[in-house]
Amino acid sequence: VQLQASGGGLVRAGDSLRLSCAASKRTSAATGWFRQAPGKEREFLAAINWSGSSTFYADSVKGRFTISRDYAKNTVYLQMNSLKPEDTAVYYCAAQDQGLADRANEYAYWGQGTQITVSS
Repeated sequence: VQLQASGGGLVRAGDSLRLSCAASKRTSAATGWFRQAPGKEREFLAAINWSGSSTFYADSVKGRFTISRDYAKNTVYLQMNSLKPEDTAVYYCAAQDQGLADRANEYAYWGQGTQITVSS
């Protein structure tokens, strides 16, 4: 399956943004969102199972970010509210067939990444 992430951009602190991750075909894979800032390791943010019935969040974004899935559109979203300058990073979506996971090496399929820059 191929993934395409979109929706990044330049925003101000406190703004909201919604990222989309479109899959090339319908899949039963779980999907996760990660981000990577310059000089830092890739960080897990959130994951959702294939049906959308289960979600899992990193503590750092719990309450600010929401992951959701539109199964009919083969698309997973990441709604991000109250953005902060420290949220500046390249955001990636990824998929894997083993269920919810928070480690990057558990994901087999990756999108190309979309840049988010949050100005103060």
